[in-house]
Amino acid sequence: MKSTVDEIRQRFDADVERFSNLETGQSATVDAPLAMALVAQAAAATTPHARHVLDVGCGAGNYTLKLLELLPHLDVTLIDLSQPMLDRAKERVGRATTGRIKTIQGDIRKIELSDGEFDIVLAAAVLHHLRTDQEWRDVFAAFHRALRPGGSVWVFDLVESSMPAVQQLMQRQYSEYLTWLKDEAYRDHVFAYVEKEDTPRPLLFQLNLLRQVGFAQVEVLHKNICFAAFGALKT
Repeated sequence: MKSTVDEIRQRFDADVERFSNLETGQSATVDAPLAMALVAQAAAATTPHARHVLDVGCGAGNYTLKLLELLPHLDVTLIDLSQPMLDRAKERVGRATTGRIKTIQGDIRKIELSDGEFDIVLAAAVLHHLRTDQEWRDVFAAFHRALRPGGSVWVFDLVESSMPAVQQLMQRQYSEYLTWLKDEAYRDHVFAYVEKEDTPRPLLFQLNLLRQVGFAQVEVLHKNICFAAFGALKT
């Protein structure tokens, strides 16, 4: 059985410090600093007149902080399961913008987003907690509705491979990365909570779904092993 929402929330409640490092991001995530930079740069380049950003699964606020380096003074809405994460994100983001900051504790699957409220949606290392294909469709459709025309959505996340043989290869590569990063015990720890908590989908599945819910242009920024950064524009 996969973890419940409450179990996931409890783990993140106790893990705020690990998600508060702007230089390294989440250490278990391959190329996290590069992905943060690329997502922020792509969001700023494609949506230069943005006024309001929504950060879904914001953690301690790293991705919004990177974006604010390029687009200062944005209004910011932060969503996360974990109240301690939201508290840390609000405190850090508050030092980086003169815009309004709103926090929402909850599950994106149950939160009603207002139509056309945002210019940019960020979703980093969060969507892999979705379970069914319909949940993925509903969340991507909600992002599309929530964006103003000309708005953009940017995702960085764990992804699967569509081909079983390639998935096995990516797992071996990720195993080697985690062992190199720390040791075999850390590798086993990461694999255990991925197996317990996560249900990622292939990159191509997500790109196709973005088109299906109405996004006109879709782009891949980066992919390394089983992690990918990508996004889409709403016309």
